[in-house]
Amino acid sequence: MHHKMKAALVGGAALLATAAVLAGTLNQPEGPAAAETPRPAATVQTTLPGLVPASGEPELPGLQGAKPAMGRAVQVKGPFDDRFVLEQLAFAHAAASGSVRITSDVSDLLELEVLAGFYDKQGKLLGTGRYLHHAEEDGHSHSGPPSETEKFSIPVPANLRGKAVSAAVGVPVLVNE
Repeated sequence: MHHKMKAALVGGAALLATAAVLAGTLNQPEGPAAAETPRPAATVQTTLPGLVPASGEPELPGLQGAKPAMGRAVQVKGPFDDRFVLEQLAFAHAAASGSVRITSDVSDLLELEVLAGFYDKQGKLLGTGRYLHHAEEDGHSHSGPPSETEKFSIPVPANLRGKAVSAAVGVPVLVNE
């Protein structure tokens, strides 16, 4: 009887091993496609605690506390201030304007965003406007040296005209080669 139990256990183990092999091959393609079909690799999931995906437009926290004098435009700090100089900043009742002169090495200005906050007489931030520059991907090479200065004008939004008396300006996006 002891011999029969051993045979039963060995037979059962062999049956389980055969079932496992068959289960692994049932969903596999046959023929030439089998060699071409990549088998799924082990995946690694990575999470970065506390990292929140970007949403909306880039902002400048300094706009909240800026209180430019009436009729003036001032610069607020941004993440790329070491790579450019804002020049000829001005505020007219219709727009904030000026130019961004790139001071870092540049072969082409790819992306530039200038953000302006508009303020009332009490220095309260009423709203914002943006100037966007996107490099054209036309596939043509440009002759001559790249331009290192980009002029901008950011109109006061229609709903703020007549209320906005000053502006604060900064650069939240700057990409150059």
